[in-house]
Amino acid sequence: MAPAEAPAGLLRALFDAAVAAADPARCLPPHLPPPGQGQTVVVGAGKAAAAMARAVERHWPRAISGLVITRYGHGAATERIEVVEAAHPVPDDAGRAAAGRILDLAAALGPDDRLLVLISGGGSALLSLPAPGLSRDDKQAVNQALLRSGAPIDQMNTVRKHLSAIKGGRLAAAAAPAEVLGLLISDVPGDDPAVIASGPTVADPTTYAEARQILADYDITPPPAVAAHLAAAAEETPKPGDPLLAGARNVLIATPGQSLAAAAEVAEAAGYAVEILGDDLEGEARALGAEHAELARRRQAEGHRLAILSGGETTVTVRGRGRGGRNVEYLAGLALALDGQPGIWALACDTDGIDGTEDNAGAVVGPDSLARAAATGLDPAALLADNDAYSLFRALDDLVISGPTLTNVNDFRALLIDPV
Repeated sequence: MAPAEAPAGLLRALFDAAVAAADPARCLPPHLPPPGQGQTVVVGAGKAAAAMARAVERHWPRAISGLVITRYGHGAATERIEVVEAAHPVPDDAGRAAAGRILDLAAALGPDDRLLVLISGGGSALLSLPAPGLSRDDKQAVNQALLRSGAPIDQMNTVRKHLSAIKGGRLAAAAAPAEVLGLLISDVPGDDPAVIASGPTVADPTTYAEARQILADYDITPPPAVAAHLAAAAEETPKPGDPLLAGARNVLIATPGQSLAAAAEVAEAAGYAVEILGDDLEGEARALGAEHAELARRRQAEGHRLAILSGGETTVTVRGRGRGGRNVEYLAGLALALDGQPGIWALACDTDGIDGTEDNAGAVVGPDSLARAAATGLDPAALLADNDAYSLFRALDDLVISGPTLTNVNDFRALLIDPV
């Protein structure tokens, strides 16, 4: 059997390959349009927005200007496109002010102009401009409740669109009759442009009624102003076929599937067969970890030397008071279900470099993880019950610390299986 450090190194190489495939410097330039007759203004939001703006500047043949919003710590050096950093996942005043400026830039364009919109995961919280009558505190309260509820991202974004003055196609509508081109890095299961960052440049098929139902389904009581706004349903988001969005076009420039394919090439080069479970896996993180542990046991019993890859976005229903994001929750569930099974290693990381709100991208587990935890007096099951998987992997020195990657194609998971 190979030493433990060898599987851990290969797991990190798989993660690095997945991230590199979604690097804006690599995936954005081929999709830039030629300059038009009028001016081109660049706006955007997301964890990759600053790196995307930098890529535009380096490859655009004329003078260009604009404004993008990214998460604190995810900025990149630009010369002509302004970068504003704001809070994620709970919006703050910096994001609200910058989103208002972006809407003003769009509204000022003429029929010969173009709005180039750079969108990536995280944009929904960063591009935060409350609908008339709502405050920042109103939106923060709803966002926090949704984040703790375990609701999938498409449902969260349905609510966000109907509390916003800029999401759900409203940004593109404001720019009409100018041309609108959205360049999108997908971080959502299914790669639906209407869900990525709550679709500021995409017609919205969801309704106020659906937003109200989602809050009810998760037993979320919104602030009075939010409840009144959703009940009034005064102005729906632009729907498919709306003439205001006739000049809008959206292009996916990087997807989770492309990143999984890049990682698969690395695994195959290392001598592993590859099984890709999909790029759109959802569900409770710890439960998915347990499912993958059982799958790994079956594949190992069949005698395979195999890499199992998957992407998507799991959820965490917060019941404890600990620390950690969905990737370490997944790994804790996986490790407990494997119970020290020899020959199986795993990594789970968020491709933006931040798992939840901590400083890690994710972590790794191996056959000795539970034994090492016991030797240090830790109880992994109790830590997981308290939503404190971060503390478990920090104590084991098994966190993956990449820092912000300046891109985001959601979660990346890899299991390496060697026959015993």
